Amino acid sequence: MDRFEKAYRDPIPRPPRRRRNALTGNAVFTGALFLATMALATDAIDPDALKRLVVQDCGSCHGLTLKGGLGPDLRPETIEHYDVEVLRDVILDGIPDTPMPPWRPLMSEAEAEWVARYLLSPEDMQ
Repeated sequence: MDRFEKAYRDPIPRPPRRRRNALTGNAVFTGALFLATMALATDAIDPDALKRLVVQDCGSCHGLTLKGGLGPDLRPETIEHYDVEVLRDVILDGIPDTPMPPWRPLMSEAEAEWVARYLLSPEDMQ
């Protein structure tokens, strides 16, 4: 056996790789998400944070001025025919088979209702 054949058969010895358990990584992520959700659910409503959420997160699909984009126009004059409860439910549960995601894992019902009221009449929520 020549040296090339030996090198091919006996590669450089390496220490055994530690295999990460996928369940451990998922459990850590799920735990962190649960704690973050619980922190959001137990905190009082923070209007400034929710206004930022509307501009940044809603605005990323509905346009930064909420005039529409990937998602529809969310200005008060275009959604005034919706009840607060309907908007709250859409925010919390999303719309199946559309890009509108459910926000229930990330916000409480009270926060979603605040956002719905803010979308309907932003001047009243200042």
